Amino acid sequence: MIPEDHPRYRSLKVRESLAEAARRGILSLEGLTAHGRGEAFDYLIGERTTASAAEAERLCALLLMSARRPVISVNGNSAALAASAIAELQKASGAAVEVNLFHRTEERMACVSRYLAEHGVVVLSGVCERLVPLGHDRGLCLPDGIGSADVILVPLEDGDRCEALRKMGRVVITIDLNPLSRTARMATLTIVDELTRALPAITAACRTEKPGVLEEIHSTIDNHRFLMEAREEMRLRLSDAMD
Repeated sequence: MIPEDHPRYRSLKVRESLAEAARRGILSLEGLTAHGRGEAFDYLIGERTTASAAEAERLCALLLMSARRPVISVNGNSAALAASAIAELQKASGAAVEVNLFHRTEERMACVSRYLAEHGVVVLSGVCERLVPLGHDRGLCLPDGIGSADVILVPLEDGDRCEALRKMGRVVITIDLNPLSRTARMATLTIVDELTRALPAITAACRTEKPGVLEEIHSTIDNHRFLMEAREEMRLRLSDAMD
């Protein structure tokens, strides 16, 4: 039992829930390592949503609302951390949700899809095809999902798929606490924030922002600036900690 007055209570509860998700097959064991890496970067931004991230979250909402075929791509970590928040974002944005896994088995695909459905997510189903030019299983997707999407939200993503989707002409939004990662650098728009803070903020913006012209919104995005501002935030916090 984790005492509620423990200074890292929330973090420890999240780790506990992720371990249980791994035991249930929702999350791969490798995903536990990935979560720990992200948590370390969250320390560096003070475990809060920065002004820069909040702006990126608003832009994310605009892109989703303005898309012809927006899709939220969900992996095991995203499902385990934020299934209910994904359901709320789907309702607010009208985006389709597709499960896409690196450590893929039919059993895990079914397990993650079932878990999302239990939390209110409408999950796309069907026969996947290798529509993204990758040698591993993240290249498999649904023709009426990621295969035909114009805007794809890929939280906690693998960098090579992000790069491949960009080369295919897709608008790719990622939520990534590491502004140095390949995913963060390759995405159209990177939100440097923790997933369970970012998704509700995007959902709230979807409920207040009005759709626009996708190409015009896309043309205003300077992802390099968002990454630079995130790195500067981390540098300043490290500098303060050393004083």
